Amino acid sequence: MAKAQKRKVKGGRVTPKGGPPVAATSRTTPSASARYTPPVPKELKVSPWWIPALMFGLLGVGTLVIILNYVELLPTWGFLPDATSNVWLLVGLACILIGIIVATQWR
Repeated sequence: MAKAQKRKVKGGRVTPKGGPPVAATSRTTPSASARYTPPVPKELKVSPWWIPALMFGLLGVGTLVIILNYVELLPTWGFLPDATSNVWLLVGLACILIGIIVATQWR
């Protein structure tokens, strides 16, 4: 049986090479992309003074409301006399949550 002969391929690219031709000895840097967004300068990343003040204030008020609720120094509005109220607990937790959300804006 005869051995099948391999087909000889000339080699090289079928499609043209993309980009401008580059000399073999020179180093080039890639061209700037149109999608590049430069980073924001540090001078523009500074938060106003009231953001950390608001954050610490809300965290403190929320903690204080929860503590005073369990010490039973807050009004119950007639829901449960002489007992802790879930309304004050939710107010305290909401203040803490808003404080955490404000903390994400502090740069």
